[in-house]
Amino acid sequence: MSFQRIAVVGAGAWGTALANVIVRAGRDVSLYARDRATASAMAASGESPRLPGVPVDARIAIRAITEGLNGQDAILLAIPAQTLRPVATGLATVITRGLPLIACSKGIERGTHQFVTQVIAECAPAARPAVLSGPSFADDVARGLPTAVTLAADDDAIAASLARALGSPTFRVYHSTDMRGVEIGGAAKNVLAIAAGIVAGRALGASATAALVTRGFAELFRFGQAFGARPETLTGLSGLGDLILTCSSPQSRNMSFGIALGRGTTTNGVSTGKLAEGVLTAPVLVEMAQSGGVEMPIATAVAAVVAGQLSVDDAIEGLLNRPFRAEG
Repeated sequence: MSFQRIAVVGAGAWGTALANVIVRAGRDVSLYARDRATASAMAASGESPRLPGVPVDARIAIRAITEGLNGQDAILLAIPAQTLRPVATGLATVITRGLPLIACSKGIERGTHQFVTQVIAECAPAARPAVLSGPSFADDVARGLPTAVTLAADDDAIAASLARALGSPTFRVYHSTDMRGVEIGGAAKNVLAIAAGIVAGRALGASATAALVTRGFAELFRFGQAFGARPETLTGLSGLGDLILTCSSPQSRNMSFGIALGRGTTTNGVSTGKLAEGVLTAPVLVEMAQSGGVEMPIATAVAAVVAGQLSVDDAIEGLLNRPFRAEG
């Protein structure tokens, strides 16, 4: 399990960052853009339009996904969760039995309520689904700043080998077999980051932010337990760690969108060119929470606000006027 030849599908900010860090780890990396025109433009400029000012390492082969992905040892899918299904379906014909197909997006599919590894398993049954997530900003990773993430697969030996193949001193990859926990942390924290952004946009103060993040984590933890996640995963990098990061910096697209909501200056979080995946995940998360009997008042308020069913002020008032109760 050497995993020397690595393909990264998705030449946006996150895909470019991953390609940069993996090639520095000594792997042979191909970065696949959505079409030949995009691939040619990136090769000519030496950077991704989604990550301006950060050079693509010259050792990375930039290709179009239409050229095919034969001969890879592992494939990373750095694409939004809601577009994962067609891409995974398209790759199914070139996937050899047991080839790791690693989801690097953070969300839950709308309509099906499937987690990203479930989508992969359904669309590319020969693949070995895995997921990579954790507290990481694309710009930091691409520039080689210290970062730590979690990679989960159903086989511990495979997960450990992939972690060694992708990791480096500045990109520490911890391994796990708790795919569900890693997926839940990444999906739920995006929704909660919108709430943290609203608090910042309304200038409600650092105390309110601390309360929001703490109570938000309680919601994430309850949801995780209901859907099979391990406690140590939820309190680890891909759970609490990612929540802390994304709720503390406007570098987070979701927090930035929430700030705009709080200030009353946003559109919809999708058409700006920088997708806030929490906008699309919020209603799915709430639907699943309701079906599982999980109480998630903060996530429910976020879903109502982004759907235009509730104003920001009414959402804040509703949360502040909830009955007093024991902490837990």
